[in-house]
Amino acid sequence: MFSFTPLQGALSESTASQSLLEFDGGVKILVDVGWDESFNVELLKELEKHVPTLSLILLTHATVPHIAAYAHCCKHIPLFTRIPVYATQPVINLGRTLTQELYSGTPLAATTIPQTSLNEVSYAYPQASLAGSTLLLQPPTPEEIGKYFSLIQALKYSQPHQPIPSPFSPPLNGLTITAYNSGHSLGGTIWQIQHGLESIVYAVDWNQARENVFSGAAWVGSRGGSGGTEVIEQLRKPTALICSSRTPELPLARAKRDEQLLESIKLCISRGGTVLIPTDSSARILELAYLLDHAWSDEAEKGNEIFKRTKLYLCGRTVHSTIKYAESSLEWMDESMVREFEAVASNMRRNGEPDGTKKGPFAFKHIKSLERKAQIDHILKEAAEDTEPRGRVILASDSSLEWGFSKEVLQSIASDARNLVILTEKPSFGATGRPSIARTLWQWWKERRDGVATEQTSSGDTFEQVYSGGRELAITINKRHALEGNELTVYQQWLATQRQLHAAVQSGAGAELEASADVVDDASSESSSESEGSVTQQQGKALNVSTTLAQVNRKKVILKDEDLGITILLKKKGVYDFDVRGKKGRERMFPIAIRRKRNDEFGEVIRPEEYLRAEEREEADGQDGDQVGSNKFEQGLGKKRKWEDVAAAGGKGGSGPNKRSQTNRNPSEPTDALANGAAAAENDVLDNLEDEVVEDILGPAKLVVSEETVTVRMRIAAVDFSGLHDKRSLNMLIPLIQPRKLILVAGSQDETLELAEECKKLLSAKLEQGIDVFTPAVGTTVDASVDTNAWVVKLADPLVKRLKWQNLRGMGIVTVTGVLYPGGGVVLDEAKEEGGGDEEAANKRLKIEDAPPPAQSTAITVLGSNSNTPATIPTLDVMPNNLVSSVRSAAQPLHVGDLRLADLRKAMQSSGHKAEFRGEGILVIDDVVKVRKSGNGRVELESVALPVETNVAGALSTMGGIMPSSAGGTFYAVKRKIYEGLAVVAGA
Repeated sequence: MFSFTPLQGALSESTASQSLLEFDGGVKILVDVGWDESFNVELLKELEKHVPTLSLILLTHATVPHIAAYAHCCKHIPLFTRIPVYATQPVINLGRTLTQELYSGTPLAATTIPQTSLNEVSYAYPQASLAGSTLLLQPPTPEEIGKYFSLIQALKYSQPHQPIPSPFSPPLNGLTITAYNSGHSLGGTIWQIQHGLESIVYAVDWNQARENVFSGAAWVGSRGGSGGTEVIEQLRKPTALICSSRTPELPLARAKRDEQLLESIKLCISRGGTVLIPTDSSARILELAYLLDHAWSDEAEKGNEIFKRTKLYLCGRTVHSTIKYAESSLEWMDESMVREFEAVASNMRRNGEPDGTKKGPFAFKHIKSLERKAQIDHILKEAAEDTEPRGRVILASDSSLEWGFSKEVLQSIASDARNLVILTEKPSFGATGRPSIARTLWQWWKERRDGVATEQTSSGDTFEQVYSGGRELAITINKRHALEGNELTVYQQWLATQRQLHAAVQSGAGAELEASADVVDDASSESSSESEGSVTQQQGKALNVSTTLAQVNRKKVILKDEDLGITILLKKKGVYDFDVRGKKGRERMFPIAIRRKRNDEFGEVIRPEEYLRAEEREEADGQDGDQVGSNKFEQGLGKKRKWEDVAAAGGKGGSGPNKRSQTNRNPSEPTDALANGAAAAENDVLDNLEDEVVEDILGPAKLVVSEETVTVRMRIAAVDFSGLHDKRSLNMLIPLIQPRKLILVAGSQDETLELAEECKKLLSAKLEQGIDVFTPAVGTTVDASVDTNAWVVKLADPLVKRLKWQNLRGMGIVTVTGVLYPGGGVVLDEAKEEGGGDEEAANKRLKIEDAPPPAQSTAITVLGSNSNTPATIPTLDVMPNNLVSSVRSAAQPLHVGDLRLADLRKAMQSSGHKAEFRGEGILVIDDVVKVRKSGNGRVELESVALPVETNVAGALSTMGGIMPSSAGGTFYAVKRKIYEGLAVVAGA
């Protein structure tokens, strides 16, 4: 049984993706934890209901629609961190940087506390005063985000894996997950899920076409592309194919797409304008940055002065980390990227350049990375005050224009008619119904109300730039403010209630609930003692606010004396007495905070500073005392030096109070690009800029929303860089995949229903049989189980004794040949009472039965639950002697199972043979036998000629066609191990 429920992103304009897959036995799999730019916490309510029953979580892409809500769920939903999560390594790395930029870029990502939840705890205060309150949840810190993503288990492509279920999940019963390349993003995944008879292929946001950075989806090969005409065996004929119906409105070939983008940019920078390209900060930004940097290099070699004097900027709070992870993930990209890196490395070795020099596909020569708001303000101010027109191209996150640096750039350049904004994908409308800024500009581009400028590329293709005509654009400004008055008290009461609920759900697992809704001090989070836990178990769950606050032992929240309870002896200074008369439980006991030791997988954590030698300790102490004014900067173990101290001392690398180390400079920036004095000076100015020091609100805060109106005179263009499959790819691949059921999600209602009708007609014409096409709405469950005909029968005892089960990866396989008797259970007992053997009982049964025996039945019987009327269940019994010869089957034995070369390698090594992988998926054994698997799963063996000393024909007849190792050498030993790894379903 397999059922599918979309939790977000079905028949909707929202791009957020969340899907729930449920199998036999209560196994539930959540695929993706996406969100949209509205960050509406109400969209996660349905997911929260299923968390206590989830078995595992799979992630497909490191983009906002697929992973944005992961950190929020880890922090604010109990038990979520105890669910195993699986993804590829690039999705883990880029998802971490995306989430960190998300929470640092907008306070809206922290989400507001629902008004209904506040009303439940604010009964003591006037409801009118809290009607418009937008209290914020505490966002996860960068350290917490790193911890959450470290819990994700990394998988490689084409690596079958049997996951470990969550503690509250039923057994998975041999469930296997396999990741395949999906294109679209770095590490993007098509998931193949095998559970019993069900084989599910989950493919959302994939791209069959190769791009500059990303290879095509792995439908027809391990690296995608056009190398084959058949879908690989593992993804063919699944029980259900779950596919996204969202396709680009402007599909173009890669060469034409790139040309239109560059021509649009060239037209703008030639008149001294600024080009804004809003994009995400983790996936598609790599494709755009690689294309622009290489295009600038090509134009510079041609001597194009327009491109030479135009600056390229890559803006995002975590772009350095994104580039670093991309440089270390070349094996996940297209083969052309690997060849380019190898060519660069070869040239470096020939030229004698040091190995530490950073060069490669992502060692950008013309792009300057900016991570601070002060740097963005500087280049925008410079563009506004520039007397000589100079073009600028700014790649900034996010594509929705609702948060990030792209929103600030848009506010600055919108009023200048020379400027241009290029939309690279169709923006989301949002689940709340309010269009994003990017969606508003997209609608203006489609309306073309104020005129269109039609231009022509060098190859003869036309492209359009739409005039905005001075329209007014409303931009929402979100800011974070500290709580005041009754808001703080209501927040504390709500916080205490949430802790009670979390503690009840976690059943005392306080270690996983650290910092559930506020900032936590490390020392205080470690101070809950085992004695405290035992007392709590005796007196039950805390049912009042003061006990809960005292148990969790938090700091950084303003607490009253009555809230602290007996913990006032530890929290307040100058308090030495506490009245325990009439108190119960822990209130009668003097509080003590036991600092528990930190342990990791290697044991107790070692602090290096505790093991310093005497001379090292004196040196460290001396440096701490003489830090200011000293010329010695080599500090002791575990100490950090400060740039301002180094610069003030005038030591190496510092020449003045404002001199700053160049570590913030783009690490991929080559030295020859800084040879120009003006460029070097500009880079130094940008590197030295720092954001204004603003007192960060670490405690409870609220969201203050304001609106600003901007007059838009810039031009609007659209070039599709979404990297999604088009309808042509779907029409070509779906008949080759041949799914038994097709489920369409991740698209608007119109395009999903239109695509469903096209798929029904296409599959009916090409496959000569119709298949079920489902288009479920959000929250609607569809049953997409495989169509099987199964009956419940009763096996006679003589037949059960003869069954010879074969075990294959946790499953039992047996062939059954017998006679089916309707209502034969009673007759079976009568025959047994008459005595005789199995065949004799069967012969007697023939005489007792009134009806003639039916034809023999050979089947693999599926045992089901017993009925309340066992007399009506037919009985399958052994074949009588007089029918055995007449129904004997001449069918050849059938081998069942899928042999893994990794398992064969282990089996041969355990038998004393030498086995290793060479080349691409080729297993070589004893240097004489080569084993490979073809595309359709067939195992092929090749061997050198081996001497045979015994009679080969006699040996084969005695071993059933397999030569023993002693007679035939390694070749026959390998064949025997292959057959041992398969189950043989023989004829009668």
